[in-house]
Amino acid sequence: MSDTEEESEETEPAVALGDGPDVEGEPIARVASRLTWPVRNSDAVAQEGDATIRTPEGPRELASVLEESDVPLFQSRGEFVEAVEAVVGTGPVAVE
Repeated sequence: MSDTEEESEETEPAVALGDGPDVEGEPIARVASRLTWPVRNSDAVAQEGDATIRTPEGPRELASVLEESDVPLFQSRGEFVEAVEAVVGTGPVAVE
């Protein structure tokens, strides 16, 4: 097998993606994975506040979501995700 054949196999997705509408924003789990725990609410805003996250009502900026949360310190990734979901809700993500 040549190098180009190997590269071709590596770049193909493992699962075929559909032709459906695009989904704006990032999953909150992806944003949470970039933070170090524990993290203060204000530090999370400083580090990732400009990130756009996916919500059931459509994309929202993380900073505005965290402003609505009354949690000053997130001890863990799970606590952070729970606090964000308490503000934005859970359910299917809105698409275009």
